Amino acid sequence: MLQEKNIAFLYPGQGSQVVGMGKDLCQQYHYARHLFEQAGDVLGFDLMNICFNGPEEELRLTSITQPALLVTSVIAHQVLTRELGMTPKTAAGHSLGEYSALCCAGGIDFADAVKLVHLRGKYMQEAVPVGKGAMAAIMNLDIDSIREACRRAAQKEQEVVMVANYNLPSQIVIAGDTSAVELACTYCKEMGAKKAVMLPVSAPFHCSLMQPAQDRLQKDMESITFNDLQYTIINNVDAAYMYRAEDIPTSLTRQVTGTVRWYESMEILLGDGIHSFVELGSGKVLSGIMRKINKEARILNLESCEDLKKIEEAFYAAAQ
Repeated sequence: MLQEKNIAFLYPGQGSQVVGMGKDLCQQYHYARHLFEQAGDVLGFDLMNICFNGPEEELRLTSITQPALLVTSVIAHQVLTRELGMTPKTAAGHSLGEYSALCCAGGIDFADAVKLVHLRGKYMQEAVPVGKGAMAAIMNLDIDSIREACRRAAQKEQEVVMVANYNLPSQIVIAGDTSAVELACTYCKEMGAKKAVMLPVSAPFHCSLMQPAQDRLQKDMESITFNDLQYTIINNVDAAYMYRAEDIPTSLTRQVTGTVRWYESMEILLGDGIHSFVELGSGKVLSGIMRKINKEARILNLESCEDLKKIEEAFYAAAQ
């Protein structure tokens, strides 16, 4: 068993999906494949086949992407804990990844989590007609200036635009009505932003246009049983530790329209002495962000059997 006191598990969100995700671990571990089969039973379609073989256009549909990412993250978590006995001090998940983090920490049953994120994706897509909403990444402009650009654009257009993801001081995502987002991008460039790039997304996540999705999801959560967590996780909307069952549904519903405060969350973990991070699931997006926040942190990711060997070697070497 690997004992590591100051480790946090990180769970990726939308954008990390790729055809073939989860396949390597499922070929090696029967319990990993069983999780995909269980998810397929809950959803009523073959999620495993879509993840392994695509097509990519289908995997990109948010109502499929979200359960796909959750299942692959839970698989990676189970492989790490079962094979190496590793447990975290705390955890965090980016947007959709917060559901993965909560599920792995015992806050929500796996089947309920799969059902909820499928509905979350469906509701978010249906909240705003395609083309009406947009998201954009603003590079190298401080958050106060970006908020001011959003305020001016929203006022001029009489529409919505706001900060959606605070990933890094140099990488902040805004979301809202398309014309307001475009105008905010123009203002950001005038204020000195290095780049303001429209993102290829199907809906404006994490802004007030998602209120219909938030309302529908909140209603669904009334029938779900939540549990106290086995360890704390940092939630997205408050960038604060969460442990109690009663705090979970409020956090998840507010997150639909609220800003993902990722940078602040990672700063809290680092300030509390966390110096090792393992990203569980598809891709290395969160690992890349952490490397920009703190070059000294030890960062590993797990999406394949080869990754598991690297983690074992890294932590055993550190323990010698």
